[in-house]
Amino acid sequence: MIHLAAKRLVIRDPKLSDFNNWHQLMSDPKTMYYLQDIQTHAEDETLMNLQEAVRDISNPNREKYFLVIELGESGDFVGSIGYTVKTRTPAGKIVHLGYFILPKHHNKDYVTEALKELLRFAFDEDNVYRIETGCLAENYASERVMQKCGFIFEGAFKECEWHDGKMKDRVSYRLLKYEYKMSDK
Repeated sequence: MIHLAAKRLVIRDPKLSDFNNWHQLMSDPKTMYYLQDIQTHAEDETLMNLQEAVRDISNPNREKYFLVIELGESGDFVGSIGYTVKTRTPAGKIVHLGYFILPKHHNKDYVTEALKELLRFAFDEDNVYRIETGCLAENYASERVMQKCGFIFEGAFKECEWHDGKMKDRVSYRLLKYEYKMSDK
């Protein structure tokens, strides 16, 4: 079981008892605007998503690390952060990162704080070698989080993703284990 503590936050594995908060997060149109491909539209979809995340916790070859972010003092649900293992190599895991939080928690640096702690866990405890992430180029807040956490810009992809009725640009970032170790964290 993963249970990480940041300055103001707890980042932990999900539980089935998180269902109401998980559904609020996964089905909220504003929260999921940039993640429409994983947005849920009904409680049964959310339940299946949460059950899969909880089931994978006990998998010895765990692929999905979708963690709950909550406020440390109050336990208030903030959102989710995590990664999916794409490949396992002799050098370590290559993973794809994502995060999203409820709108009431925007602009409080919770994602930056949670991501810094997740990076520590991934590189120091979970044998991750490379973390890949990205966002639509118009999602400045998400891109700024990546930059504040030391991610390195890898490329821009012109009109590569259909979103909200039109083709949009995407940016890609990475962080390698040795780059993380050399940074100020």
